Amino acid sequence: MEQIWLKSGGLNLAGEVYFPPGNKLCPALCICHGIPNVAYNPADRGYAILAHKFCSAGFITLIFNFRGTGRSEGNFDLLGWSEDLTAALDFLHSLNRVNKTRLCLLGFSGGAAVCVYIAAHDARVSLLATCACPADFSFTEDGTSIATRIQRFRKIGAIRDKDFPASVAKWRQGFQIITPIRWIDKISPRPLLLVHGDADETVPVEQVHKLYRKAKEPKEIVIIPGAKHKLRLEEAAMATVLDWLKAHSPRHCEEH
Repeated sequence: MEQIWLKSGGLNLAGEVYFPPGNKLCPALCICHGIPNVAYNPADRGYAILAHKFCSAGFITLIFNFRGTGRSEGNFDLLGWSEDLTAALDFLHSLNRVNKTRLCLLGFSGGAAVCVYIAAHDARVSLLATCACPADFSFTEDGTSIATRIQRFRKIGAIRDKDFPASVAKWRQGFQIITPIRWIDKISPRPLLLVHGDADETVPVEQVHKLYRKAKEPKEIVIIPGAKHKLRLEEAAMATVLDWLKAHSPRHCEEH
């Protein structure tokens, strides 16, 4: 594992990249976390454990903190997150050991929403797997709840600057721009996997069915019985994603 810093919009973003042993050409996977609802806890190594799992299966795996989260600079801003993910893809694309035809994305919740948006706009993405992805961000239509949310993001340290956002309307518009239901049909002809728990307490399971209906082939949907929102903690969900990624990357690490 190597600790790295990504540059995005003048901000430094903390990341870690995991390499399978040897010097062979490998598929790459970028794992994207969701929108935080608690303060950063450096002892939580959940995503690192996940990265190690996918790396062991033959994927050069990148995890990083979007702006406003973890050790990264900046303030939480969903549209800004799309810029951050582009920077992450630029980094993976620049690595000599990465098979440029196998750049995969795995996103969770709000991070999955950003993955959908980026995959729709960036042809370098070859595969997309989403976990607990919302179809839309309907809460952003209510001005009162937006003010409450901004306050909560301040409280947990995701919005750090007193004068941010400069425009609440523009900040809210970021959610509307990223909204996955607007972009999910633009992933085709690249393979798409939608994974959701039928007991998700944050993003109702109906949301993933909406996305699946709008998406074009090739697409797959897997509903995990009894699973809640944090699918990275669900062994069945992660096994499903890994098996799917391996099936679509039949030749893992290979000679240059």
